[in-house]
Amino acid sequence: MVARIDHAVTSGTFSLDGQTFEVDNNVWVVGDDRECVVVDAPHDVDAILATVGGRRVRAILATHAHDDHVRVAPALAEATGAEVLLHPADRVLWDLVHPETPPGGELRDGQSIEVAGTVLRVLHTPGHSPGACSFHAPDLGVVFTGDTLFQGGPGATGRSFSDFGTIIDSIRDRLLTLPPGTVVHTGHGADTTIGAEAPHLAEWVARGY
Repeated sequence: MVARIDHAVTSGTFSLDGQTFEVDNNVWVVGDDRECVVVDAPHDVDAILATVGGRRVRAILATHAHDDHVRVAPALAEATGAEVLLHPADRVLWDLVHPETPPGGELRDGQSIEVAGTVLRVLHTPGHSPGACSFHAPDLGVVFTGDTLFQGGPGATGRSFSDFGTIIDSIRDRLLTLPPGTVVHTGHGADTTIGAEAPHLAEWVARGY
């Protein structure tokens, strides 16, 4: 059976640098009828488990460790027996959210994660956070970018542990080099494609966004 992508949206808050905002987050589940991986674990563990169904969760992949992306990651790990995998450069942010509970394992650039006969390749795409990662599934023609690339531009870099020049480098060198038809599944909001975003890189750089 060919792997498929299931999707849920959960609502909650994002807090950093003394400010809190209401946000809706995408949750992506990649797998078949037997097994899957979960990309991000925001807000509502029951909604994520409903999307998973009765499948074996092989891993919980964190695009980054802002609280709105990992808030229920330990609870999801406990419920499923799966490890939370996080790039070590984001451990400083993880510890702000879960100081008593470490992630279960590490992500590294170039790592391959196999599930349901397909492979997700880890791309370290820092800038929104130091350890931000995207997950490219060539067989499915998609990339999961978390908060690195959205429809219309890069993710925010105005808060602690973020950097605009770094996110632009990540988008230019790691994401816009993917095939133009690659569908971009983001951490918030609507999908886009690499081909739709690539022509606008110079505009983003010029306006610092």
